[in-house]
Amino acid sequence: MKQWFSVFLLALVLSLPAKAAEDFGFRFEDSAGKTHTLSGYKGKWVLVNFWATWCPPCLREIPDLSELSRERNDIVVIGIAMEYDNARDIVAFAEKMAIPYPIVLGDRASVAQLDDEEISLLPSTYLFDPEGKPAARKIGLITRAEIEAFVGAR
Repeated sequence: MKQWFSVFLLALVLSLPAKAAEDFGFRFEDSAGKTHTLSGYKGKWVLVNFWATWCPPCLREIPDLSELSRERNDIVVIGIAMEYDNARDIVAFAEKMAIPYPIVLGDRASVAQLDDEEISLLPSTYLFDPEGKPAARKIGLITRAEIEAFVGAR
């Protein structure tokens, strides 16, 4: 277990976002019209997860991210829906899945706020520490256990 965790941490560290720490900050408006900023969550871990309704690994993450959002006061989850045809479909999907965290209707401008490159794979997750600094990026499926292990090791 310890060896797996070390490999995971190394993978996260090696995949830190391309932008310099001073360039970070975001301003997302969710599907309910509320604005979310990185500075607005100072003192909490902020997890930004890019996903799509057609993406099987994305759908497997939703229960873990939902539990984190409901049960951890020190972690804020923001979901950014990508590659959709109709905003109403995303809102209905989030309601059907009982997703408790805010859902942002994403686009290239959303991605550009966090990374200099296009997202090449969904899901993609960005994690910011309580000071608002980039802590990790993971491309592909992420679990609650991985997130909690990373946060707990800091």
